[in-house]
Amino acid sequence: MGLDDRKLAVLRAIVEDYVATQEPVGSKALVERHQLGVSPATVRNDMAVLEEEGYIRQPHTSAGRVPTDRGYRLFVDRLSRVKPLSPAERRAIERFLVGAVDLDDVVHRTVRLLAQLTRQVAVVQYPSLARSKVRHLELVPISTTRLMVVMIADTGRVEQRLVELPAPVPAEHVTDLRRLVNEKLVGSQLAETPPLVQALVEESAPHLRPAMTTLSTVLLETLVERHEERIALAGTANLTRGGLLDFQGSLRPILEALEEEVVLLKLIGETEPSNTTRVLIGDENEIDNLRAASVVSTGYGPGATIVGGLGVLGPTRMDYPGNIAMVRAVARYVGELLAQN
Repeated sequence: MGLDDRKLAVLRAIVEDYVATQEPVGSKALVERHQLGVSPATVRNDMAVLEEEGYIRQPHTSAGRVPTDRGYRLFVDRLSRVKPLSPAERRAIERFLVGAVDLDDVVHRTVRLLAQLTRQVAVVQYPSLARSKVRHLELVPISTTRLMVVMIADTGRVEQRLVELPAPVPAEHVTDLRRLVNEKLVGSQLAETPPLVQALVEESAPHLRPAMTTLSTVLLETLVERHEERIALAGTANLTRGGLLDFQGSLRPILEALEEEVVLLKLIGETEPSNTTRVLIGDENEIDNLRAASVVSTGYGPGATIVGGLGVLGPTRMDYPGNIAMVRAVARYVGELLAQN
């Protein structure tokens, strides 16, 4: 059966009070704290219906109720109003991120900032190479038979490799190689570069072809084959602030899950379009060890391009409106930073 507006208002009040107090919520407290406009008896009846429908439960024999995962889901989908950020919070985000000097600094500032603002565990995926474009390729001669290839992506990611050349190459030939690879590859999606790299070999002048053949192998490794994703994590100490211990008695399963990069990427790396915020609540998590947790995540990137994901993980009893607002705002600022670079 559907819930009428009054029962929805009671559910919203229960969620908000439980998140604020960490205590089971009784009908008397609801009537005192919220302008529900009905008697405690009516609220008790509404709570009985909400319990029957699986939106709240009685954790022990006290008169109080707590939301279930299903109750939180309804709250997030229909009842929560995303909290607008205060001017002070906006300034804090801007100030904290604006001084970043490179991509590593941006990611580490972002993950620390998210953990501080939300008081949850924060996770930030480095911009994915699979979604990046080539901004510049630099060839640095180390000796006549050795080059350093430095690939700079449009997201600020930098990859470097050594190339052992089959024979000595004079400096002017290195200049020619640098010009050719940049003309062919700059602006291309990394995933689309293999045929372009192959064309570089085929189109090279005979005197450059041996060096270009060796260079092309390393370019393919750099641009396509080595797409390991990197994750930054902060705020694991926030797990000890209650909520998760209530359900599992131990933080070890959650800490073990957080040590697995594959798990973290599954949580925040599968991002939809940039304006979508994903909320996974309790049992909605596929990972067994995280069934007592909720995750709020979104994609980020320059303009409309998504290059990575970021988010927070905490107890199901979290401030969803506040965390959704923070995650969205930080993602927007990081995207703007990447767009300026």
